[in-house]
Amino acid sequence: MPRSTVDRLSGSQARHLHLAAQGLLVAPARAATPLALRRCIARMQLLQIDTIHVVARSPYLVLHSRLGNYPARWLDDALANGHVFETWAHEACFAPTADLALHRAYNRDARQHWGILRGKASHEKSRHELDKLMMHIESSGPVKSSDFERRDDRSSAWWGWKDEKRWLEALFANGELMVSHRENFQRVYDLPHRVHPGVHELALASDGVAHGSFIEKSVQALGVTQARWINDYFRIKPRLKDTDLDDLVDQGKVLRVKVDDWTAPGYVHASQVPLLKRVQSGLLQASHTALLSPFDPVVWDRERASTLFGFDYRIECYTPEARRQYGYFVLPVLHCGELIGRLDAKAHRADGVFEIRAFFLQPGMQLDADQMQAVAAAIKRCALWHATPEVEVLRTSPLRLRAPLRKAIKALKSLEATMR
Repeated sequence: MPRSTVDRLSGSQARHLHLAAQGLLVAPARAATPLALRRCIARMQLLQIDTIHVVARSPYLVLHSRLGNYPARWLDDALANGHVFETWAHEACFAPTADLALHRAYNRDARQHWGILRGKASHEKSRHELDKLMMHIESSGPVKSSDFERRDDRSSAWWGWKDEKRWLEALFANGELMVSHRENFQRVYDLPHRVHPGVHELALASDGVAHGSFIEKSVQALGVTQARWINDYFRIKPRLKDTDLDDLVDQGKVLRVKVDDWTAPGYVHASQVPLLKRVQSGLLQASHTALLSPFDPVVWDRERASTLFGFDYRIECYTPEARRQYGYFVLPVLHCGELIGRLDAKAHRADGVFEIRAFFLQPGMQLDADQMQAVAAAIKRCALWHATPEVEVLRTSPLRLRAPLRKAIKALKSLEATMR
C-alpha cells in the first residue's frame, strides 16, 4: 500500500477522538437548546429509533447523554418542524433534513435493508390496496396505523401487523409517504410534498454519489475508524477494505493514521483534522460521565466497541431471558473516556422510582471515591430527567460496590434542586 501513514495515535487518543466526534468527550458546557439538539443529531449524522421504553426510548436517551437535561418534546418538535426526517439507514433513524436527497437516492436505488425489501414485496403483492390508501391520505390528510381497526385475527408477516400498517410502512419505505410527526411516538404518515414542500424537486444523487457521501459521513461521525467498520454506520454494502479508501486518501479527503495496538490502519476525515491535532497535543481530555443507550452509535458495532474500549457489548433485549448475561435493557456506563461498566435499569414513572436492577463493573476495574461520585451523579441526573427521583440499587457486581453506590446517590440531594 503506497499511501503513507502521516499521523499516529495512542489507543487513548483514538478513544478521545472518537468520543469528541460523537459529542461525548466532555460534559455539556451550557444548558441545552433546540438548536444544540439539532446540531447534536447533525454531528452524529443519524439518531437510531427504537420503541423500547423501560427507560426513555433510545433516541431521547442518546441525546440526554450528550446534552444533559432537556425536554424530550424538542426532538418531536425537530421532526414536526422539518429539521430532521425519518428514514431507513443504520436502522430506522432520524437524520438531518440537509441529507434528505442523499437518503432518498440511496434508499431508492441501492439500500438492501429488510424494511425496504419487505416494502418492495408489498408493492408487488398489494399495489391496488396501496393506491387506495394513497388516495385516502391525499383526500383526507395524514394518518396513523391506529386509525385503522384490525379486521381479523390473522398475523401478518411483519410481526403481526395489520394490513394497513404493512401498507403504510411499504409506502414509507418506497418514499411515497413520509413521517410528518409523531403522536405518542406513533408515526403519522403524509404525502412527501406536504411534509417537505419541494421534496419532488430535489436533485437526487446517483447511488454511487450517495454511497461515497455516506462513506465520508461515517468517517467524520466516528472520528477515527478502521475501514471494516465504516459500512455499518449507514448500513451500506459491501464492507470496505483499506484499498477502497486509497482514492479518498489521495484526494486529501481522508487521512490514514497509525493507531497503537491496532492491526489495521485508522482513518480520520479531513474535516476532523483540527480535532485530531487537539487530541494529539493533549488539549482535549475526557471528563464526561453518562449512561448510554444500548442503541448509541458508540456501541452499534460490537467489534468496534471491543477494539476501542475493550468493552464486549451485546444488546440482550431480543435474547430469551434465560440466555441473558446482564439484563433486558442494559446501559453502558461511560466515564472519562472509558466504558467502565453496564447498568440494567427500569424507570417506574408512576412511582417515581429509577430501579437499578444490577450494576456491573468491568472486570479488574476499581472505583475510587471520586469515580464513584461521578457515576452516582450520572445515574441521578438520568433518574431526575426521567422524573423518577428515587433511585433504588438492588444488586451490584462486585457486591462490595452496592453500599458505597447507594451512599453516593443518596448524598446527591442538591442535584434535584438544580434540575427543577
